[in-house]
Amino acid sequence: MRPIPVVALILATATLAGAASSKPARDGKASDHRCFAARNVNNFQAVDDTHVNLRVGVKEVYAMTLFAPCPEIDWAQRIALKSRSGAFICSALDAEVISPSTLGRQRCAIRDIRYLTPAEVEALPKRDRP
Repeated sequence: MRPIPVVALILATATLAGAASSKPARDGKASDHRCFAARNVNNFQAVDDTHVNLRVGVKEVYAMTLFAPCPEIDWAQRIALKSRSGAFICSALDAEVISPSTLGRQRCAIRDIRYLTPAEVEALPKRDRP
């Protein structure tokens, strides 16, 4: 039996801590760290080639920032969000975006995923809402 590396334990602890903090804070403001199931994403809107907004379920919206420009994502009719860590996505390291392009599928690394509060969603221009 191989021992579990310390890094794996730290990452597992951080993931569990992120899942535990996925509820709104006591002051009524939402936490930046929320988890969601990739299968619950039902719409997206590419703001530009480095920013994508996701609709999760009925009410939740998340803003993703990509590491580098993902060419043609702002023209894509569909994208895939591939989870690397299982069913739930709690941080940018947990997933990647797969988008079609004229050169074939492109994999786009995610730098940041942030939950948007209802007020932030209302402040988005209509063209940027998923």
